[in-house]
Amino acid sequence: MSKHFLIFLGTTRDSTPPRPARLGLRVARACLAHIDASDNSAELIDPLDYDLGTVFKPHFAYAPSKAPAALEKLAEKIKMADGYVMVSPEYNHSMSPALAHLLNHFGSSLFSYKPSAIVTYSAGQWGGVRAAVGMRSFLSEMGCLPVSAMIHVPEAQTVLTEEGGWSAGSDLKRWNGYLGRTFEQLDWWASAAQRQRGEDDPHKRISAFTKSPTQRNAP
Repeated sequence: MSKHFLIFLGTTRDSTPPRPARLGLRVARACLAHIDASDNSAELIDPLDYDLGTVFKPHFAYAPSKAPAALEKLAEKIKMADGYVMVSPEYNHSMSPALAHLLNHFGSSLFSYKPSAIVTYSAGQWGGVRAAVGMRSFLSEMGCLPVSAMIHVPEAQTVLTEEGGWSAGSDLKRWNGYLGRTFEQLDWWASAAQRQRGEDDPHKRISAFTKSPTQRNAP
């Protein structure tokens, strides 16, 4: 069966002088094109499309059916997706604050029992790789465990066009193989999770923590 993935873009910058504006959008579009070229589908989730307000109030803090329409719609998309691709730059050796802020608006029960893939990038030589270290812990806590292969794109402004295509001179075969390894793992785990959820609903089998953090405590 085909799967549907959400690609979360981890930047809200609309300019990054002297580099091209919204460099991460190039990377996200490359991921989108790669997945769409398979039997699966993907949708880009851009944080600029969501007004989260100045006071932090997550989706799960609202009474049923009382959350803002945009949050409610995104929560439903997260719930229905088969897996997630997290695209992030590196901020002080950490993941994007914009990505963390967006994801923190939703409970882990929406993400759980599905896989995720980590994609980082930079304008320099490291490709945001250090941000990926913390992202593994973050995504594991959200319940969407990341696959082992990761994607790191150094000098993204050089290897990718604004539309997310590979620039002239880029090794197309190697880049497609590099992305393919991660997305094949994502597809494999998504297929396994999709099948298992159909046979054994994890939310019926394992109760979610809904009262307080103390429910996690040992006796």
